[in-house]
Order: sequence, then structure tokens, then C-alpha cells
Amino acid sequence: MTSTDAREATITADPDLPIIRIVREFDAPRDKVFRAHTDPALVAQWLGPRSTTMHIDRWDCQTGGAYRYVATDASGEYGFHGSFHDVRPSEVIVQTFTFDGWPDGVALERLVLEDLGDGRTRLTTTSLVDSFEARDAMLQSGMEVGVQEGYQKLDELLAG
Repeated sequence: MTSTDAREATITADPDLPIIRIVREFDAPRDKVFRAHTDPALVAQWLGPRSTTMHIDRWDCQTGGAYRYVATDASGEYGFHGSFHDVRPSEVIVQTFTFDGWPDGVALERLVLEDLGDGRTRLTTTSLVDSFEARDAMLQSGMEVGVQEGYQKLDELLAG
């Protein structure tokens, strides 16, 4: 087992604001991690838990662009969509995130990529939702499995 195999994302809920923060380090340069988040062919390979198959309907990752994808597993299909508000190569992605099954639950997400040197990158994602109830529902939805397994798949993709 390498150190990458054992790496996990840290997922925390802010006690004062309806925010979820996810921090994960990767053994890959910032531009490579950024590309894996912006190229739809790559996103489809790593996003979500291992039990799902990902289909990208639309992925226009540029400022003013939009996305929609569908994750399929043994229990059904789950659609997600949003808009890209600010995309700065290898630095920041600001986007909205909506689960089709809960259309009023829009999250505003900010992904920041930090160069740690030696070809390593720290990704910090901050998701702001409209209430503590919505935040807690996200945390209890099983998102942790999708985050952890998705980033494990991303490690594998970045190493290849």
C-alpha cells in the first residue's frame, strides 16, 4: 500500500455556517488535478463511488458554462447539474451544484487548488448551502463514500 492508497479526504461541517469543507491532497501537479476536474472524459472516470457509472450529458467547464451528469447504480439513476461561475486554470473553480431529486437545494461550491511543491497539490472544496438542515442532509446522504472512493479513483487516474 502506498501513501496515496491510504490518503483520505477530510470532510468537516462548519459549526457556525451551513458549510461543508473537503480537503484532499494529491501526488500530482496542480495543472493535472485541474485538468481532471475540467475535462469531461476524465471527470466521468473518477467522479462518484465505485458502484456507479457516470454519464456526462454536458460539461462546459469555463466561466459562464454549465454541466449535467447522471450517476447510475443498482438502485437507479441520479442526475446533477449546475453552472460554472468562475474558472481560473489550475487555481479556482466556482460552481453551483444541484441534485435533480432536490431542485431547491442549490449549493455554491468553491474549489481551490494549492501547489504544495514536489509535484503535489492540495484541493480544498467549500460548499455553502441555504440551511443547516440542508448541510446535515448532504452529510447524511452517503456523500462521504462518493468523495472518498471518487478521490481514490482520481489518484489512480493521476498515477496512470
